[in-house]
Amino acid sequence: MKEFQITILPGDGIGPEVAGAAARVAEAAVDGLDVRLRFETALIGGAAIDACGEPLPAETVAACQAADAVFLGAVGGPKWDDPSSKVRPEQGLLGIRKALGLFANLRPVRPFPETAAGSPLKPELLEGVDIVFVRELTGGIYFGEKTRDADRATDLCVYTVAEIERVVRVACELARSRKGRLTSVDKANVLETSRLWRSVSSRVVAEEFPDVQLEHLLVDAMAMHLLSRPASFDVVVTENMFGDILTDEASMLAGSLGLLPSASLGAGGRGLFEPIHGSAPDIAGQDRANPYGAILSAALMLRTSLGLEEAAQRIESAVAAALADGVLTADLCAGGRPARGTREVTDAVVERLGVAARRV
Repeated sequence: MKEFQITILPGDGIGPEVAGAAARVAEAAVDGLDVRLRFETALIGGAAIDACGEPLPAETVAACQAADAVFLGAVGGPKWDDPSSKVRPEQGLLGIRKALGLFANLRPVRPFPETAAGSPLKPELLEGVDIVFVRELTGGIYFGEKTRDADRATDLCVYTVAEIERVVRVACELARSRKGRLTSVDKANVLETSRLWRSVSSRVVAEEFPDVQLEHLLVDAMAMHLLSRPASFDVVVTENMFGDILTDEASMLAGSLGLLPSASLGAGGRGLFEPIHGSAPDIAGQDRANPYGAILSAALMLRTSLGLEEAAQRIESAVAAALADGVLTADLCAGGRPARGTREVTDAVVERLGVAARRV
């Protein structure tokens, strides 16, 4: 029997609820596959600050480094939002990405027909939408040197050739396995870092991936085209801040942030998996959180880090079946449909996993 160690970082707000749902579904998905998943829980974010005064304890880093995969719920909340504080929950997330060498964030966006009503776009614009965003995670303005005094503040944006090359290679490999189209997003008309990004990405594609069709778009144009012609995109690669913003915009194609999964990957097989939504502290502990994004992140985890393709497909089929049967949380409801709670949605997915397993 194959055994895999998974470190769960529940975090803050609704994080523990959705992480628990993902773990339960992942365990159900491997039933009958001669696979055992072993889970270990560790602290991160605000919960870690409350417990030990820092957002990323050394014990958490060690647990993640020893695991085959890491699953994160969410971090942050108003309790820790004092702008004068030098210790913030988000530092835990940035820190674990760095500690694990995670440099590429994959965010798939594929709308479900049952949730199309939640999107502000016309239904015809959503037909055929199937995009994967590849966001660089460890460089750019989020990690650059920062200064602030009474009169001014600065945030330095830095990218190296090596940082750009490695994330573009990940995007090219992904594009090659899909439709063969890659869109690279930058702001090369203004920023030197973007001019370097455009030059390096063009060279990598030309020299190493001549079979991949490359398109360059400025980030402001991409923001517009993402809403006017979303079905024209296949794989999109971009730098850290642009990717952060564009993927939140893209969530509206699916109808809700609560539906979208993500995977953060490095050079090895181990990755960190999380839904892209925040900690939603206003609904924490009320059984109202949408667990679908976390559950689909578990599918990415099983496929990408653990090599369990059949189990991943089981989860994705079970989620599609639950949505088709109208099992919707409040953020997905339209037209007077009844809202389901976190536990009820998780139960529905697990039930449909059992049906799928019996068919295999």
